[in-house]
Amino acid sequence: CAVTLCGPIKFAPLHPLWQSPLTIPGGTRQSPINIQWRDSVYDPFLKPLKISYDPTTCLHIWNNGYSFLVEFDDSADRSIIVGGPLENQYRLKQFHFHWGAINEWGSEHTVDSKFYPAELHLVHWNAVVYPTFEEAVMEGNGLAVIGVFLKLGAHHEGLQMLVDALPAIKHKDAVIEFDVFDPSCLIPSCPDYWTYAGSLTTPPLTESVTWIIKKQPIEVDENQLEAFRMLLFTSDGEEEKRMVDNFRPLQPLMNRTVRSSFQSRHLLNAELQPKDHAEQIRP
Repeated sequence: CAVTLCGPIKFAPLHPLWQSPLTIPGGTRQSPINIQWRDSVYDPFLKPLKISYDPTTCLHIWNNGYSFLVEFDDSADRSIIVGGPLENQYRLKQFHFHWGAINEWGSEHTVDSKFYPAELHLVHWNAVVYPTFEEAVMEGNGLAVIGVFLKLGAHHEGLQMLVDALPAIKHKDAVIEFDVFDPSCLIPSCPDYWTYAGSLTTPPLTESVTWIIKKQPIEVDENQLEAFRMLLFTSDGEEEKRMVDNFRPLQPLMNRTVRSSFQSRHLLNAELQPKDHAEQIRP
């Protein structure tokens, strides 16, 4: 489960969504956060996360003016996750991405203050406790979101099916059918993850999310990231604004603990390496 981190922290201009102050309910467990590897606490009681997605529950893909969403039929327990830090099973509702204008930033979460160029969020809700997704959004244990970092590297065959569909939803509010897709192809095989109690990163910012951030990123190539950046925030006929930098700024950790499903022994080994060698192994 080796993992490497991306370049130095920089700041992108804020998306209009974040340019005015927002009322944050409670405000003690907001997301995203910077995950400090050294400060995360290994929890031996964290179980492996079990993912079971039915590709035929995939419905459509649409440009919501902020990202593109791939939505699923969540009327029954057909695409679910269970285990990990979760007490119940959760149904898959949708997944979407956040990305930057350039490769130096784009992810919402950071690891030791390092950005990745993009981040995938798979959004699930607790249908055991709540009758609807809308109700789950408002409650503390209502949602579970798997976060997966994307890094520049090899072509990703599974992602390409999505990339091929993007030109059809270039403009805000465009929707196309998108059936038979298994998003588990976008989740790294390494079982290691961090978990913490957080919030949605778009309004209503409700503090209802159990975050499960995978330690290992997936690799995608430059052309695939560029396809994300060709989407538009704007509707057909409006002045074109490219869909980039659609991530929320980092939020304070406050008094929360980030737990890890893995021990960080290899970090100590990395610190013993000569500095020049450590620099060479970074992308």
